[in-house]
Amino acid sequence: MKVNADFPTINAKDPQGLDPSGIPYKVLLVDDSMFVRKQLNQILSSEGFDVVGQAEDGILGLELFKELHPNVDLVTMDITMPNMDGITCLEKIIAFDKNAKVIMISALGKEDLVKKALMTGARNYIVKPLNRKKVLERISGVLD
Repeated sequence: MKVNADFPTINAKDPQGLDPSGIPYKVLLVDDSMFVRKQLNQILSSEGFDVVGQAEDGILGLELFKELHPNVDLVTMDITMPNMDGITCLEKIIAFDKNAKVIMISALGKEDLVKKALMTGARNYIVKPLNRKKVLERISGVLD
């Protein structure tokens, strides 16, 4: 029986989670849903990204961002969370680092909040339910 080692070029592609020098991009996940954080972690880790932290609300997300700064290349941020919502957290992250790359994550039907986030400084957005291909497309577009 033949195994993958017999066909080394089948499906061979560079992982999307590495910068041009081969170092993994560092990502912070901020979402109140453990399921969404797990899903994002799995998608990103499988592509070589380094998930450097996770937070379940904006307060913890902001604290983690400041603690890890400047070693965060990208933040994924849910819009609707308890304690501090994603737009408020985004405003505070942008005030702390105007070059921060933040992608908002939103449920369908929150277009007004997504527009506000983009005007505040978010680089892009992803709509729930998460689609692996779309997640990687949006993230790669922001990091390139």
